[in-house]
Amino acid sequence: MMQMNNLTNKRILLGVTGGIAAYKSAELVRRLREQGAEVRVVMTRGACEFITPLTMQALSGREVHTELLDHVAESGQGGGMGHIELARWCDVVLVAPASANFIARLSHGMADDLLSTLCLATTAPVVIAPAMNQQMWMNIATQENIATLGQREIRIAGPAEGEQACGEIGPGRMLEPEQLILETSQLFSTGILADLKIVVTAGPTREAIDPVRYITNHSSGQMGYAVARAAAEAGADVTLVSGPVSIEPPRQVRHISVDTADQMRDAVMSDIITSDIFVAAAAVADYRCADVAEQKIKKKSEDLQLLLQKNPDILAEVASLPQGPFTVGFAAETENLLDNARIKLQNKKLDMIAANQVGEGLGFNTDENELQVFWQAGEQGQNNQTGKNQTRENQTIKHQTLERAPKEKLARHLIKVIANHYYEKYSAQTH
Repeated sequence: MMQMNNLTNKRILLGVTGGIAAYKSAELVRRLREQGAEVRVVMTRGACEFITPLTMQALSGREVHTELLDHVAESGQGGGMGHIELARWCDVVLVAPASANFIARLSHGMADDLLSTLCLATTAPVVIAPAMNQQMWMNIATQENIATLGQREIRIAGPAEGEQACGEIGPGRMLEPEQLILETSQLFSTGILADLKIVVTAGPTREAIDPVRYITNHSSGQMGYAVARAAAEAGADVTLVSGPVSIEPPRQVRHISVDTADQMRDAVMSDIITSDIFVAAAAVADYRCADVAEQKIKKKSEDLQLLLQKNPDILAEVASLPQGPFTVGFAAETENLLDNARIKLQNKKLDMIAANQVGEGLGFNTDENELQVFWQAGEQGQNNQTGKNQTRENQTIKHQTLERAPKEKLARHLIKVIANHYYEKYSAQTH
């Protein structure tokens, strides 16, 4: 399998506590950014005695957070973030080094400084890298605290064994940055779509008017690219069919670049028969010019009429295949979001649809989004020989909200939802 960089565009909140191993945190920040991650640093007061916030700010390129009650950050001024916003921002919290004192406070649910508060407030995975004297590590109190954190699904990375700053030898050394990066990267390799083939469409299409003008829309392709990356991280064999965008395609996917709806349709249909899941995140133009001018149209009158004709409906065509894949549509709406999404789900006979409101900082050309996900549920109809195309009689529509989040994080959440319902559908059909 192609080696992938699972930290590209990931948001890492690095917590640094008081200990001599804090010097390694500077190298860790640099290495995380080399891997494509965005890093923000939170330091305890003890950490500031070993390494300065200025060092971490220079390496991360971001303001370093040290105080729980920072009035500038809490007010949202000066480029700061409130502590709850910071907890929501991250994809993972990595505490390296994690001192014996911090581990004890975290195991007891303390929230008396910024870092411990963030660990309680975030829904993202938390990874701690213990670093302390070997006798402190082996003390029964520390071991009980570690066990408690493990029961809460906090990941413990290390410690390593070896010579320590105090001159003693034993367990308690913080893992090296390379090892911590590997541990963090593995959080995003879920394997939930292993051995499945997925086709994802993304971006807009362009429909020519003349040699220099075209019809298009505001889609940036960010959500579709994020879905493709999340599917690859989940173990899928991903083909990304993309309209014209300014985004570098994920290195771990097969990328097909197209311009028009017809080209996108041809690319999709060439792969779809052997695919298990189709995610149509592209904003395909509904219409194209019936006649494309061979030369640039000159401005000769006050009015210009263009005769438009319908483009192929790629999503509906895939959903209607007799042995088609699990089909997921997208709907960007400016009004009546829920009703329009349900209608599209039913009319096109989709397995699932993800709908979002366009505007107010959501949807096109934004870093964040919110999705309303609908799917068909209910009694199973008659299956065909492959078990891939159940009828939808006696089915009801169910709904789940994926709350506002950065598109990369939202895409991983959506992939989990798709995987759950894909397996639910086909496991039901095989029994």
